Amino acid sequence: MKIRKAVITAAGYGTRFLPITRSQPKEMLPLLDKPLIHYSVEEAIKSGINQIVMVTSASKHAIEDYFKPSPDLVSFLKGKGEAELQKSMADISKMADYCYVLQKEPKGLGDAVLTVKAVVGKEPFALMLPDDIIDSAVPGLKQMLAVYEKYGCSVIAVEKVKPSDTNKYGIIRPKKLSKGVYQILEMVEKPTPSKAPSNLAIVGRYILTPRIFEILEETRPGKNDEIQLTDALNALLKYEKLYAVELKGTRYDAGTPLGWLQANVALALKSKDIGKEFKSYLKKLV
Repeated sequence: MKIRKAVITAAGYGTRFLPITRSQPKEMLPLLDKPLIHYSVEEAIKSGINQIVMVTSASKHAIEDYFKPSPDLVSFLKGKGEAELQKSMADISKMADYCYVLQKEPKGLGDAVLTVKAVVGKEPFALMLPDDIIDSAVPGLKQMLAVYEKYGCSVIAVEKVKPSDTNKYGIIRPKKLSKGVYQILEMVEKPTPSKAPSNLAIVGRYILTPRIFEILEETRPGKNDEIQLTDALNALLKYEKLYAVELKGTRYDAGTPLGWLQANVALALKSKDIGKEFKSYLKKLV
């Protein structure tokens, strides 16, 4: 079945970025001239998906406001003769069909996924964490869709990490099928290096079959009284095969201050508008 919907989770408190996230959603932090969440929406669209389901919290009105039509701004730009900018601003609200679902409490990624059950229904869907910025020639989600279309089962994005960093990620026990593609035999949440089954870490892109909802409804809360998606995926292995794909490109963990800064610098250096001047500035700075 074709993937028609992408679920983007954006309901967390963003504690790593306090105090700015007291009033500004982390997903709205700027990466050059666009907020982080905009990149996930663009990635979904470039992968052939234009139905976007966003999981938000009651305090994150800025996300919905950003993707709403802005007739006053468009009219203002038109009056100034800024035709190109006018079109790009109008296109933000038109580039996808948006739906918003409220996660009432921050009870983990598994709970966030469960909130979209009624909207997604009995369809497979993509799940995207906007913290992870994938800079690649072929959109990360599109790379995963190719694997899904071949096997017809859930697909998880992974990347190789340093063995010393396995305690920061969910780690898979892989069975290699081809270059960069694996069958998942098991997932371990944040294992110590000595207990990690590999150095292939789960990152913020998933394609999931609708059976995950049944599993999540039966998944007991784990650490911090949260419903862990990794626990549900391990349970799903009893019924379906799961696959993993190493994404070609560079991933930036923009959910941390350092990763966010790294993403800004990397994309700024590639910018046609400011890249050359910014590179010159950095050389003087360092």
